[in-house]
Amino acid sequence: MRSKNTPFAFYLERLARAAQTLGLSKAQLKALQTPDKILDKKITIKTDKGRKETLRAYRVQFNNARGPYKGGIRFHPAADLSEVKALAAAMALKCAVVGIPLGGSKGGVQCDPKKYSSTELERVSRAYVRAIGGSLGVDTDIPAPDVYTTPEIMAYMLDEFEKKVGHSEPGMITGKPIALGGSEGRGTATAQGGVYVLEETVKALGLDRKKLRVAVQGFGNAGYHAARILHELGYHIVGLSDSTGALIAENGHKIDPTSVYIAKQNGGKISEHYADKKSMERDGVHVGINEELLTMDCDILIPAALDNQLTADNAANVKAKIILELANGPISPEADAILEKAGVTVIPDILANAGGVTVSYFEWVQNRQQYYWTEEQVLERLQPIMTSAFKAVSGLVKEKNVSYREAAFLLGIQRITEALKMRGVR
Repeated sequence: MRSKNTPFAFYLERLARAAQTLGLSKAQLKALQTPDKILDKKITIKTDKGRKETLRAYRVQFNNARGPYKGGIRFHPAADLSEVKALAAAMALKCAVVGIPLGGSKGGVQCDPKKYSSTELERVSRAYVRAIGGSLGVDTDIPAPDVYTTPEIMAYMLDEFEKKVGHSEPGMITGKPIALGGSEGRGTATAQGGVYVLEETVKALGLDRKKLRVAVQGFGNAGYHAARILHELGYHIVGLSDSTGALIAENGHKIDPTSVYIAKQNGGKISEHYADKKSMERDGVHVGINEELLTMDCDILIPAALDNQLTADNAANVKAKIILELANGPISPEADAILEKAGVTVIPDILANAGGVTVSYFEWVQNRQQYYWTEEQVLERLQPIMTSAFKAVSGLVKEKNVSYREAAFLLGIQRITEALKMRGVR
């Protein structure tokens, strides 16, 4: 009997509903319920002080009917098997929604990377590949960065893998530094893909971007670039936050995300952007907390931090009319139901943040061809893919009279099932 209220349990519940809607066979449902492979290992590293530490390491491979497995590796204390299984399933769906020929996977090491030095993180990275590497490869399973992992960590993993196999294979991992075969445009891909989808949403709803107020939760790579791009397009950025606090603009004022980013690079905290109260009053901004940002008065809310940020406890207080999920799973199922009842348009993660995996796919293609594109060429290829995915999802919203989340889920399942049928799973 499976446990309830876990990320993977929620996936299975949604899958059961989709199976009824799409008329899936028992064999097809089973193929979508069960990961193809689960790797659950223990890795040991030596700390800088010479102490040995043993860490839990995971890799879940979930359905390669449409192509090799693809998914990130996260270093996080809360990484567990249920979470990794759910994220692997979501990756399979995400790739199907945007129509790229890849399956789903996800990996993780249960650790707090903030407590490790750069040399210790290198040891964790190499130990992970030594433990899991036999199940990775350019035609098998292609990892990428995720929460608290970086291009540098991908470089260590690539190096360790190539030592293991004895030949160059840059396409076995994506999100690498440019010098090792990374793709131009990868750093902004998640944000840029989300902006393309948001622009289509705004157009479909008949709204004027220059009148729309946007709050962005999370000021890492995705959050900052989304805020910056939207600011440049004429949207009003009225809220920004990181783990230390939030900046909230009032009474028609707006925030320049680039100036906040520069200050954060220098001081490390959004809340320290302003040196004194007088300058805050001049700009119509006050310092708040994350919770305040999530429920502030705005038109568009972009959760771009961690999962489970909007829950049954705060969803009813959300004032935004559009939510764009740049983070994975930022809305709990209970919160989702509350928001849907309130008429909030939620653009789900498997569509909204799929720009990242799409450009990872481009990186894999470039590595295989040994022919590299400019950032302009990358974005020229990304926009039509994201636009087409939005239109396919939007079509199902109207046809089935369902939410964008249900429509994206149905589209992903539909496309994976089509591949399964062609492989004889009927």
